[in-house]
Amino acid sequence: MADARPILVGVRAGGMLESMRHRTLFLAALAPALACGGGDERPSDSASGSASLTGINVDTSAGSISDTSDDDDIQQFDVGGTDLAGNGGDCGGPMGMGGSNDYSIIWIANSPEGTVSKIDTKTGVELGRYYTGPTQGLDDPSRTSVNLQGDVAVANRAGGLTKFASRDERCVDANANGTIETSTGPGNVLPFGSDECMLWHIALPYPENDNTQGPRPTAWDSGGSDDPCAFTDDRVWNGWWERQANTAYFRRFDGATGAQLDEVVVPGWDVTGSKTYGPYGGATDGEGNLWVTGLAGPLVRIDGDDLGVQKWEVPADAYPYGMTVDADGHPWSAGLNGEILHFDPVTAQFDIYPVMGPLGQQTLRGLMIDRNGTAWAAANSPCALVQFDTNNRTVVNPNIALPGCGTPVGVSIDVDGFVWVPDQGANLAYKVDPGNYSTTTTPGLVQPYTYSDMTGAGLGLVTNPPAG
Repeated sequence: MADARPILVGVRAGGMLESMRHRTLFLAALAPALACGGGDERPSDSASGSASLTGINVDTSAGSISDTSDDDDIQQFDVGGTDLAGNGGDCGGPMGMGGSNDYSIIWIANSPEGTVSKIDTKTGVELGRYYTGPTQGLDDPSRTSVNLQGDVAVANRAGGLTKFASRDERCVDANANGTIETSTGPGNVLPFGSDECMLWHIALPYPENDNTQGPRPTAWDSGGSDDPCAFTDDRVWNGWWERQANTAYFRRFDGATGAQLDEVVVPGWDVTGSKTYGPYGGATDGEGNLWVTGLAGPLVRIDGDDLGVQKWEVPADAYPYGMTVDADGHPWSAGLNGEILHFDPVTAQFDIYPVMGPLGQQTLRGLMIDRNGTAWAAANSPCALVQFDTNNRTVVNPNIALPGCGTPVGVSIDVDGFVWVPDQGANLAYKVDPGNYSTTTTPGLVQPYTYSDMTGAGLGLVTNPPAG
């Protein structure tokens, strides 16, 4: 596999040249384990599930790690500013991220348009819209992951990872004219590479030009700092699949420069031959470990320090789709079979909690856990928002109305604790009050498909968890 070479946008004069090194970890074939569900569509038979199912822990050897120098020097640049995420917690606001709590952004991909929208969660106003790849329309963005400064990394299913700054102070005046040339809303999307709030772009593989294999799981970490408010060395993961080789690839990049730091190669991703997609969702825990789910499994953990891999096949009656990690570092998923799935890393056990809506067991999509331990999941058939108490393991409300909804896909939490739900079918995003379930909307999106950590609340939760 060729190394990714980031396009650095807005390089400042006098930038420092640094030769980057990366590590490649090739793992021995992972042992076969339990079979799990099939492809992208919901299966016709929906099992009810049961609690406290035992998982299989496949603990692979780390193999050898080789260090090789990069042939190309990479010019670094200063993205400017201080921590501006505005999702504060102990770092300055209620969500555990950093900066002032008067600023909060959600980033939502307009997949068929090839753009990402930057929306002010306080006002619901779209502040900017950006092309995420060089085709200016065919790059197929989906996952958006936000770091502790509020900046976003957008994964294109047609190959590529692109970083955008959250505020003009973090953008780069590439032409030194004293003005930041950047989009101010959906009506003026600038040509790819000309928007000075785009900080870097990395070309990634697009195996066989097949959407089902392209880059998906994307997740920032906080850089491993002991200070949850010192956001100086964060990194971002991305992964994809090569079906013919049945191999998953994961690369970790320097958050500031886009330089590749590590690669983890996981052969034997699909042990049953039944999976239509490869790595699907990803999130990091407070230790910087990456948790990844495939559509219908498996569950994989990559150690953030030594890059060792563990793999578990999910129970056969679960069909994971959306995923997140709670404050204790436990991964959770919402399933197309209508289940909330929890995994305990200590006991290596899965727990399944069926969610019954007005028409029976629902199709669940993306989910996120807030700072009260409440999981919120998007539901289809019928469309709704689901509320689940992760502390008591109970369904609070399986059918919160989203007026006029079509196909809710993802869920995220903003700085004030409001729940955001992009709706692919309705071309808008809902903002839901968690107390009384009232809703407002941001219209004008284009088949928005995002279910990852769109605000950075997920990373803030694990990096600076609530006290007690």
